[in-house]
Amino acid sequence: MPANYDNSASFYDRLSRLVFGKALVNAQAWLLPRIPKDAKVLIVGGGTGWILDEISKLHPSGLSITYVEISANMMALSRKRNIGTNHVEFINKAVEDAGLPADFDVVITPFLFDNFTEDTLPRVFQHIHQTLKPGGLWFNTDFQLTGKWWQYAMLKSMLLFFKVLCGVPSWRLPDVGKQFNKFGYEVADEKSFFEDFVVSKVFRSRSVPAE
Repeated sequence: MPANYDNSASFYDRLSRLVFGKALVNAQAWLLPRIPKDAKVLIVGGGTGWILDEISKLHPSGLSITYVEISANMMALSRKRNIGTNHVEFINKAVEDAGLPADFDVVITPFLFDNFTEDTLPRVFQHIHQTLKPGGLWFNTDFQLTGKWWQYAMLKSMLLFFKVLCGVPSWRLPDVGKQFNKFGYEVADEKSFFEDFVVSKVFRSRSVPAE
């Protein structure tokens, strides 16, 4: 069973601010100015939906957004966000069950892949990959370990907390870079936050589909 954050929806953002300040918000917000005008955008695992508020500040209209979130409680909070006059379709399912088309200009996965193990990641990654147009952009934000002891300790503590509360199955970060390399993505830009513990990357897909 995939992780479900229903039990943490009511306090998730407050807990994030308590531990990380604005680092997690800033890491994701750094990516948003790169969304092209009138783009078709897929957001997978958007949590409480604050990212919709931030997107609407930059693009108050013209976007077509598909918002996929498995937690019903997180989805309820997301539906209350300001979306401007953008079109937003909310899908309360796991992304692999959402029946998505293969025509998105931008995919956004904020802190999604740390919910998967090395065994379960490839299937969900490929499913998301298939939704992105050739030449499209994939914005990914997640934790990373750069050799600092406190990063490892903090990661273990977070995974244990969410394993107990939300059923997160993993004890370690899966190798997401391996998946991006496998499908031929190139890193167009990246920036680290919170003393390199958090990283946001802009990936560009192949301009033509892989053979």
